[in-house]
Amino acid sequence: MLLKLRRVASEPCLSSLGMFLFWLTSVIPQARPPPCVASNSICRSAEMFQLFFLCFSLGIIAIGDGAIKSSSLAFGSDQLKREVYQGNACAMESYFSWYYAMCSLSVLVALTCLVYIQVNMGWALGFGALVLLMLFSTLVIYLGTPFYLKLKPKSSLITGLLQVIVTSYRKRGLRLSSQSADILYYQKKGSAIVLPSEKLRFLNKACMVQDPRVDLSPDGEATDPWRLCTVDQVEELKALLKVVPIWLTGVVMSININQNSFPVLQATTMDRHIGSSFEIPAGSFGIFGVISALLWIVLYDPLILPIASKLTGKSVHFSTKERMGFGLFLSFLSVLEVAAVEGVRRSIAIMEGYSDDPQGVIPMSAMWLLPQNSLAGSAVALHAIGQNEFYISEFPRSMSSVASALVGFGTGVGSLLASFLMSTIDDLTKRGGQESWISSNINKGHYDYYYLVLAGFSLINILYYIVCSRAYGPCKGEEGDFMEEEKP
Repeated sequence: MLLKLRRVASEPCLSSLGMFLFWLTSVIPQARPPPCVASNSICRSAEMFQLFFLCFSLGIIAIGDGAIKSSSLAFGSDQLKREVYQGNACAMESYFSWYYAMCSLSVLVALTCLVYIQVNMGWALGFGALVLLMLFSTLVIYLGTPFYLKLKPKSSLITGLLQVIVTSYRKRGLRLSSQSADILYYQKKGSAIVLPSEKLRFLNKACMVQDPRVDLSPDGEATDPWRLCTVDQVEELKALLKVVPIWLTGVVMSININQNSFPVLQATTMDRHIGSSFEIPAGSFGIFGVISALLWIVLYDPLILPIASKLTGKSVHFSTKERMGFGLFLSFLSVLEVAAVEGVRRSIAIMEGYSDDPQGVIPMSAMWLLPQNSLAGSAVALHAIGQNEFYISEFPRSMSSVASALVGFGTGVGSLLASFLMSTIDDLTKRGGQESWISSNINKGHYDYYYLVLAGFSLINILYYIVCSRAYGPCKGEEGDFMEEEKP
């Protein structure tokens, strides 16, 4: 906990420093290339120092942002009382929901107010506002330090997990008895876990005491932690390995989320007017996804659950796995919607004679893009909140930072896979001199086919998730309900 507090308190300082350096590129002429010459459209490339300064500031921002996201959520959940943390699923669900509601609200403000300031009042003022906001957040965190719950830091979690892997490999020749009571396991002092679970039993060898006189010191501690681990360490690794199959389903969904360039190109070619004078910028249609996510989160407790309870005639509470599965389904529907809309848009563009003009605006309202954005936003809200709550509730409390980092890590892996998938499809579809499905000319390409491929992957991912969810069994706190349902 103390380590999380240090990270939560120090990383805003790092992000503030990176944002300040980034702001300097807008106020110091020597920190950026000179403006392009309007008469002949000649632009000078950035010098090595200018490029390094820009990348350095962005790198610091990225490091600070990654550390904040992986620590703040877990640190906030640690502030809940232990009885709330372990026994009140609704309290945890509300915490995660409002956390993501605030994140969605901040994105909405960034895409509207800050963009307006940057476009209409200048980049220097726009980036300066971000610096002030970062400094304000840092101040607020430090002012709240006396009120935070602080626990003494424990040994490195990563080291403990590696010790279990190494020790299990070293003891791979040991035979496990079918009776756990016949085996002496090394327990951590004060731990409530007496025996390791029966799942992934081969890891139980890591905490087996072969010879107490050799393995244990006179005070009961392990003489070599790389040859004997605690039951807690073994259960921590088991908890991590158990969620990996379900975590992979989130990675596949992240591939759909990380399709950032095409939606802008698609919106550019459509009629974006509302009325006779107002035109929605092509890059702003993502706002509708953010609004959809925000509405879903805010209305979930006071409206959606009561309506579901009234329709079913009993109190309804969707489990974390149910919400994750529904999020995957909505993500599948969103890419299917993109494929359908793009198929119609491309046909109209060809009929209107815009085959060689990817910038031409066709007589089709961009409001057709709202359903796909709304579905995608709701999918992210459902799945991200469910994922975080699932990991933190299933992991030991000592692994809360790992739990909150898994979602961000999955998004990063999904982004890399999205780039790889796009490159692969581009190479395969342009063979023989044919036009690539993902051509820069979207009227000649076939982005509808590309999104149908994504829909196919999403459908397979849903089926895979159902199998993994059933194999995982009931979550913590659901075992009693599961046993009651099994009774005749």
